[in-house]
Amino acid sequence: MALIPSKFAARAGSAIKAFAEASHDMLVQPTLRLGVTGLARSGKTVFTTALIHHLVETHALPAFAPAQEGRLRRARLVPQPDDAVPRFPFEEHFATLTEARAWPRSTDRISQFRLEIAYERAAGWRTGPATLMLDVVDYPGEWLLDLALIETGYTAWSRATINGTRRPGRAAVAGPWLEALKGFDPAAPLDEVAAERASDAFKTYLAALRAGPEAVATTPPGRFLMPGDLAGSPALTFAPLDRLPETIPPDSLAGLMERRFEAYKARVVTPFFRDHFQRVDRQIVLVDVLAAVDAGATALAELEEALDGVLLSLNIGRNSVLSKLFAPRADRVLFAATKADHLHQTSHDRLDALLRLLVSRAMRRTEAAGARVGTVALASVRATRETTVHDGGESFRAVAGTPEAGEVVGDEVFDGNAEAAVFPGELPARPEAVLEGAVPPGSLRFPRFRPPLVRPDGLGRAGHLPQIRLDRAMQFLIGDRLA
Repeated sequence: MALIPSKFAARAGSAIKAFAEASHDMLVQPTLRLGVTGLARSGKTVFTTALIHHLVETHALPAFAPAQEGRLRRARLVPQPDDAVPRFPFEEHFATLTEARAWPRSTDRISQFRLEIAYERAAGWRTGPATLMLDVVDYPGEWLLDLALIETGYTAWSRATINGTRRPGRAAVAGPWLEALKGFDPAAPLDEVAAERASDAFKTYLAALRAGPEAVATTPPGRFLMPGDLAGSPALTFAPLDRLPETIPPDSLAGLMERRFEAYKARVVTPFFRDHFQRVDRQIVLVDVLAAVDAGATALAELEEALDGVLLSLNIGRNSVLSKLFAPRADRVLFAATKADHLHQTSHDRLDALLRLLVSRAMRRTEAAGARVGTVALASVRATRETTVHDGGESFRAVAGTPEAGEVVGDEVFDGNAEAAVFPGELPARPEAVLEGAVPPGSLRFPRFRPPLVRPDGLGRAGHLPQIRLDRAMQFLIGDRLA
């Protein structure tokens, strides 16, 4: 009989570890664990790099009270607590941004860093110097939706995945996989070669989805497109099957697929949930809303569903002493619409309103559980500046920056050095209008800009990466712990 791990079992398995960590954090060294999450291409690596940069350089960020008030004394990277987790390569990513003026490579594995932040407490009965350890965990967005598999069986997952091919716009992409699926009989004898062929056909379908409008979301399993050290392992060699019987014989092809599906959950998904995702105190969920808007109402609906699934998997709520010791919860969650610098500032509030609409259901559940929830439209690293373009006596609010080599604006193909002023379009004042199709797919113009040119100051210190509302996100996520 296949063992189906439950969320309860996963949480119970980490109770001792949570108790030990929480006891140390409360009695010895105050520590805050921040999870940086988001779906593919949402800007997690850039956000994390910019966060370290501004804390280490102690920039006077207007909306981040500890820095603006001069109470941030020092922040430095120190050895992280989990020796088995790779260190977040901040130095490499920062050099890529500032020296190569290129965007860092996407997150393809879990990583972590620890910042030791020395600060002065704000005025009150507790004054004087203090220290906070900030642990940040960054991991691929493709892994997020796997959390929904923990309490899903193989048959239900197969049916849901096949039904998903009937969504608008998927027929052409799903056609080859659905045709191949007809050649696999679930009741056929166990066959390793057939299992590999079925898995390869399914992965080809997932790759085609990733290249299309669903790039703003994902279809699990996430490790299929980003296997890492599990490439070729049996735990990643399974696929949905059609026409499944009510009871699956263990010696059939379907029985083999079911065992491997459960192995994937037990050996990949549950440890990730237990060891990393469950243990965060604060959570930021980064969202590339503009990519979904540009792809159309169907992609926005996909994004809304994906975000709802992510939040259902989070352990959210108000912490008591007992919950902090035995079952820690994320007591603050921030949704952030990234790449706000692609729009003129007059549309930033509209971008925030659209994000708030997309996550409204999840926000209500989060607040009902006792956690604080917020939204913000930000650019972790601002690649553009605002300008005005004139055309035939009309003026348009635009953004200007350096498009990447090969980007096309109008009839011009850019070489990666020349600047361009772009009128990206505007979001409707009423966010519901976007879901109703008021912004046709492809009507917004979002060329990919290079990171800004950042020069060292007169003393040779690293330049200051410009940002939009990153300081507001920092205040929401960690400002109260530095008060």
